[in-house]
Amino acid sequence: MFQKSIYFLLFICSFSAFAQNTMNYNDEKGSPKANLQDVKWIVGNWTGEALGGICQETWSEPIGNSMMFSFKLVLDGKVAFYELGHIIEKDKTLLLQLKHFDGELKGWEKAEVSENFRLVKVTPTHVYFDKFTFEKISDNEINLYVVFEDSGKEMKFNFKK
Repeated sequence: MFQKSIYFLLFICSFSAFAQNTMNYNDEKGSPKANLQDVKWIVGNWTGEALGGICQETWSEPIGNSMMFSFKLVLDGKVAFYELGHIIEKDKTLLLQLKHFDGELKGWEKAEVSENFRLVKVTPTHVYFDKFTFEKISDNEINLYVVFEDSGKEMKFNFKK
């Protein structure tokens, strides 16, 4: 009996080690009601290391039904790419939208196209958009988890103020 319990515990632990920190949007459930005050803890200037370089992300205070952000990845002392975007209040919920630019501000997406991430769930320490999660560790530390479309793999970005 003890041996079976150990195997079960090891199975559960190994399964949870592979559990993702992101969620998928469900059209049938839709997005929950939320507003920018629910995610205001994201505001600030954040720095971390990921993708082989230095990442900077800046989030503005909520104003005009949006929180704007910029992201920059620096590799070998040069900007690899930027992201610009916002979280907006729309239809009594939140929507994350972003666009990518190379180091010379040439857009990756067509001018009229943005990447859109619908809200899945909000808690006091987590904001789950479709395949994109913000996690509050403390007032001075957050994690972002993103599922990359090409590989389907989740990547963690750790940022500190």
